[in-house]
Amino acid sequence: MARVSKGLAIISLCALALTACAKTDEPGAAPSPGQQRGPVRIGVSLPLTGDFSEPGKGIQEGYQVWADRVNAKGGLLGRKVELIFRDDASDPNRVSSDYESLITQDKVDLVFGPFSSRLVIPAAKVAESYGMLFVEPAGAAAEVFEQGFKRLFYAAPAIAGDHYDYLSDYLTQLPADQRPKTAAYASLDDPFAQGTAYGLRDKLAAAGIKTVVDEVYPPETTDFAPIAAKIAAAKPDLVVGGTQFEDSVGLVRALQELKVQPKLAAFSTGPTLAEFPAAVKGAAEHVISPVGWSATATFTGNQDLVKRYKEMFGGDANEDAANGYTVGQIVEAAVAAAQCADPSKECQDKLTAHIGQATFDTVVGPLSFDDKGRPEQAHMIQQYVNGKVEIVLPEQAKTAGIVYPKKPW
Repeated sequence: MARVSKGLAIISLCALALTACAKTDEPGAAPSPGQQRGPVRIGVSLPLTGDFSEPGKGIQEGYQVWADRVNAKGGLLGRKVELIFRDDASDPNRVSSDYESLITQDKVDLVFGPFSSRLVIPAAKVAESYGMLFVEPAGAAAEVFEQGFKRLFYAAPAIAGDHYDYLSDYLTQLPADQRPKTAAYASLDDPFAQGTAYGLRDKLAAAGIKTVVDEVYPPETTDFAPIAAKIAAAKPDLVVGGTQFEDSVGLVRALQELKVQPKLAAFSTGPTLAEFPAAVKGAAEHVISPVGWSATATFTGNQDLVKRYKEMFGGDANEDAANGYTVGQIVEAAVAAAQCADPSKECQDKLTAHIGQATFDTVVGPLSFDDKGRPEQAHMIQQYVNGKVEIVLPEQAKTAGIVYPKKPW
């Protein structure tokens, strides 16, 4: 980790240890009026163990990079940021108790959301019951926005069902002799994962592309051979996985072993992580995934995120980290506009109202929200081309042309 100032190191180590720590000032430094009130304490529960631990840790790192940047410039309204983390172990019941504890016992000033629609819904119910603003990085399933939440906002370009919009447009607009005829779908039993796969399925089916396999598997699945065998027997033109990381790897390996050769293979989340190519043992080439962020984008703060992440964690930032960072950017802008950062109803109402009507410059691009907290933008489509992640859709953002049909496994 790159060397940082003493104050920043305290914040980072506190967060990494998943515990709160007392604020310390540099010797002889005169605290500002804001600092005399103590830090802005932000409570977060994340799946740092369990089924969603891989992306959960990425979200945590994004929050930490954001806090590092904010504290380097003096904090929020002159108050340093202190992140207080809990590990919900990917358990919906535990995430509820975590937020209850953060709000009622730790008396946090603000809360940030967890990873996964499965965890966002129960967490948001707790935050809503206490009148707390709830900006979240990874709850994109349609049902998240059907709960009647008034204070929830999803800090990414699109909800799950719209993640593949650019890809569905591309495929359905191909000449008839090139357009795929059949598609197979395999999805984790998870609202977000299913939402991404089924959003694409429904759009392709409406365009006449026949669904020949539609499998849903539980989160604890480790043997993907039976699903791969069904897909192999159907010989689809397209294979689509509604996945997180481990299951995307398992599906690709199983399909590769059976020499399934679709014209296109698309998986959500998994391929966006840097570990994916090594995990699938050379089978990443031409795999497609929707992605809400790119390291090469010039959106506000993006290059600072990329640089600061590498300094802090020694590797390359990913989409999960970017989504966590985006939550921070939105709340930071709202705090500046409302001129408050505390749990009072007046402050939380001001923050919520501002986010509901503003447009924010973030590392994933401009973001605005509808009256249900849904983002009003769209995801890009990435593809591994010659071993490198490229943006292939939409036209105005692409770094390379889409490869279709894909290289055989």
